[in-house]
Amino acid sequence: MKSLFVKSKIKYDGSQLHSLYSYLEHKVLGDSILSWVGPCDVTFDHMVDGEDLLQKASIKAESMLHFIIEVFDLNLFSGVCMQRLFAEKLISYIRHQSKNKELASQLVRCGDDIYCGDGKLNISIATVSPSSVMIHFAVNVDGIGAPVKVVSLNEFGLEPKETALALMELFVQEFEHMKRATQKVKWVK
Repeated sequence: MKSLFVKSKIKYDGSQLHSLYSYLEHKVLGDSILSWVGPCDVTFDHMVDGEDLLQKASIKAESMLHFIIEVFDLNLFSGVCMQRLFAEKLISYIRHQSKNKELASQLVRCGDDIYCGDGKLNISIATVSPSSVMIHFAVNVDGIGAPVKVVSLNEFGLEPKETALALMELFVQEFEHMKRATQKVKWVK
């Protein structure tokens, strides 16, 4: 799996969640995890979560740390498992690196959402294309402009780019380790 931190500010509106986004837009071919910092305002045309569509949810913030993960030859269930694994990696990273250990100790995952008290840390969705599983996962940088009560990286004393680079490295290591685990097992009759 390859990783890339994109230095340019990209507004995430949901249109980026399509197969080969990392390759066509950033020349990262194959299984990949891409990240950047930018605003978020998901339009209904590009919203893929049926629950959010039914609720006509507003998904936006002025600054979020975005991740797009694309993995080929997986089904949606596997994608949801990877999405939740990524959430757990983020919680672990924050607990170890946060300057506010008391606040970090309150992080809990509920499905693919991470909460701290009644504040929500992230947004996330997993979906499929004909050739791959796609995950968008974004973390509040400062919480400005969010339509719900949030908690943010700033509150944990964490810098977005440093967090992105560390989290991508942790996730790539875990992904590669899991992939190796599937390749060393003898099949049974």
